[in-house]
Amino acid sequence: MYAPRFSKLSQALHSADADVWAVSDRAHQLADKGEDVIFLCVGDPNFDTPEPILDFARARLGVGRTHYSPAAGELVLRRAIADIESKVSDHPCSPDDVVVFPGGTNAIFGVLSCLLNPGEQIVIPEPMYIGYVPITDALQLDVKKVSCPADKGFAFEIESIKQAIGEDTRAVMINTPVNPTGAMATPEQLRELAAYCRERGVWLISDEMYSMITFARRHTSLRTAAEKLDNVVVIDGLSKSHAMSGWRLGWAVAQGELVERLIEYAGATIFGCPQFIQEAAAFALEFDTYFVKQMRDAYERRRDLIVERIGKIPGLSCYSPEAGMFVMVNVSAVAQDGEAFASALLDAERVSVLPGKPFGPSAVNHVRLTLAADEADLSRALDRIERFVVGGCLKAG
Repeated sequence: MYAPRFSKLSQALHSADADVWAVSDRAHQLADKGEDVIFLCVGDPNFDTPEPILDFARARLGVGRTHYSPAAGELVLRRAIADIESKVSDHPCSPDDVVVFPGGTNAIFGVLSCLLNPGEQIVIPEPMYIGYVPITDALQLDVKKVSCPADKGFAFEIESIKQAIGEDTRAVMINTPVNPTGAMATPEQLRELAAYCRERGVWLISDEMYSMITFARRHTSLRTAAEKLDNVVVIDGLSKSHAMSGWRLGWAVAQGELVERLIEYAGATIFGCPQFIQEAAAFALEFDTYFVKQMRDAYERRRDLIVERIGKIPGLSCYSPEAGMFVMVNVSAVAQDGEAFASALLDAERVSVLPGKPFGPSAVNHVRLTLAADEADLSRALDRIERFVVGGCLKAG
């Protein structure tokens, strides 16, 4: 009998994060049966893409911008990205430093594919974005995790990252602002880490997908903070900031031979992103101030609502995140861990939240609540969470 065989990469993708979305999947099954489920688990903006961006995309479709694009990306978009980088940094940025990908996740996959071989080591602070796991598993990388402790607000600990860098380390990847915690690295921390990595001959990759969703202080890019850029890669995109998650548009900014390698990778694997989407993205970056502010202000109101309400529920606690689209809630006083809390909450109150364990050991006693829900749904969900906890539906242990 024929037995199909599959590659190691395919098997890694198949098995990675098998249980990450178990609670969410069960929530969708309940919703499909007509249950009143409130979803606070996914980081997909609940805003529509701003109408002027849609109009511009339609117009570009109408003039036939539906053909092959250069592997590096359309010049108009690369120039728009380079202009933004140049405005905020002492380091000039050229369109030739930018490579466009279909989304930030694909950019990360491309960058790591070009920098590391199977078995080589990458250092990543945790809690970390769940999407890193299938990528690093598929590429068969040796991931060395560095804890950012919950009792310190998940703040970056640069000394811990530096100490984790050994003779076998080929790259360090940070995420600032962080998904899921909303923590932000300071300019001083970024400068110190970039210099140390360069001294050790290590690449430093910064995932900055939430760069435009910050509250108390502005985001500082690694590219702005670093004194030298030859070991620096910055990844960003429009999914979160412009409510364009389904448009699949991200990019990497680097220098020198790495850019050539990334272009070759993009040409071999994706053969360019859609012309009209890239041109609409360039338009969005040029005329985005009003729309980005509207969404950022809404996220800040929602953050404040969650933090205030959680602070009044006995046994729950959380830090107010500096940025991003999520709040991490500590449930250790009322549940065995975040997984037990999330599962029981769904059973009892039909609220779907994401357990913290898949983000890393530092988040095992937490659940992640998204800000990508309107205030009415957040209030209803928080009412249910309060009833669940105060009613003693789940005891510690």
